[in-house]
Amino acid sequence: MKELWELIDRKDPGWPLVQQWVKEARNRVEVLPPPDDATRERALVATQVTTRSPLGSIIYESGGILVDDGWLRILGSGHPRLPRSVANWNFGRSFSVAGARPEFVLVADDVVGGFFAIDGGGLGFEQHKVCYFAPDALEWENTDKGYSDFLIWCFQGDLGMYYENARWPNWRDEVRELKGDQALSFLPSLSEPGPPTRERTRRPISVAEIYSLHVLGG
Repeated sequence: MKELWELIDRKDPGWPLVQQWVKEARNRVEVLPPPDDATRERALVATQVTTRSPLGSIIYESGGILVDDGWLRILGSGHPRLPRSVANWNFGRSFSVAGARPEFVLVADDVVGGFFAIDGGGLGFEQHKVCYFAPDALEWENTDKGYSDFLIWCFQGDLGMYYENARWPNWRDEVRELKGDQALSFLPSLSEPGPPTRERTRRPISVAEIYSLHVLGG
């Protein structure tokens, strides 16, 4: 495993680039402040990603990023409003031994039970591409975007069109009340035929439970 000093890039850090993308954002973006130094340093070392990369810089420089009032949650090093770091969220899911190379890295999720992960070879698509686990199809899909392009899409893309069939009137008010470790469970499930999303019963449950139900199948 690389040590902290090997992962912090002082000469060419990726954070200024991420800040520029945030500045140019068309969607609502809120960068959560990072936790204390010890916590963010542990998160960076655990993921073994340099701060020269956008992923490493987000882990080190932020507690995470909320997009569209929290509809999308991009993981960083953790914050009270997003109490999951990239490292602790992936532990037991994409890797279980410190320093092991994960087959994928979970980097973001949405409030309707979708998950975004960088394929490290275990999802069967293309390495380093972000894939999406769609809650309506219950399978992984290749977005054909690298992590940088994924961030730009989160900040500037037409999320209203992408999530058109998953949103309901006044969804922002409801999403703002969700905790960062919660997502919405629908009845009937979005993977089942039934009425439009707005007419389905929904309730908040833990993201961990959603992941177990959707991705792991129980």
